[in-house]
Amino acid sequence: MPSEKILAAKKQVVENLVAEYKDAATFVFVAARGLTVEQDTAMRAELRKQGVKYQVVKNTTLRLVFKELGIEGLDETFTGPTAVAYSDNLVTPAKILCKFAEDYEPLEIKGGVIEGKVASIDEIVALSKVPDKETLYSQVVYGLLFPFTKLAMLVKAVAEKAQEEGGEVAAPAEAPAEEAAPAAEAPVAEETAAPVEG
Repeated sequence: MPSEKILAAKKQVVENLVAEYKDAATFVFVAARGLTVEQDTAMRAELRKQGVKYQVVKNTTLRLVFKELGIEGLDETFTGPTAVAYSDNLVTPAKILCKFAEDYEPLEIKGGVIEGKVASIDEIVALSKVPDKETLYSQVVYGLLFPFTKLAMLVKAVAEKAQEEGGEVAAPAEAPAEEAAPAAEAPVAEETAAPVEG
């Protein structure tokens, strides 16, 4: 039976992880056994660069931590070696680890937690394909600006065509003024005609 000192240390580890994990939006659990040192270093560097925390934790500890967080149903996930990637960014952990799982065969996605709900491997993979916030913003901005961009391109094309044809396209703009001239002259003709008849 473990001593009180060991039990107290384990309890402290659980408490620390609960405090650390409570604000995370997404957790991705992976089996990373079999990665080369180079592969593991590259993956950790990319996770760190994107603000994702990554650590290998004992399954018994993970069960206690997620039980404290009120998340049940992970017992099957917490078998074999388990590493945890987590972040307050919803998409980033899944995006990075799924990419590395494609590139590095030994890396295996085991499942995860998305906004407090247990997620299957398929759900983690689906999440990895969602564009990140910056990409979504740029897509929205592009969608808003596209009509103006298209109009600007059309105007430019018309102007270029007019230059090529020696300014012939400008003629329709003057046409209304020429058409209006006879109408303006008509009343004058009638006025001069009236006295002659009288």
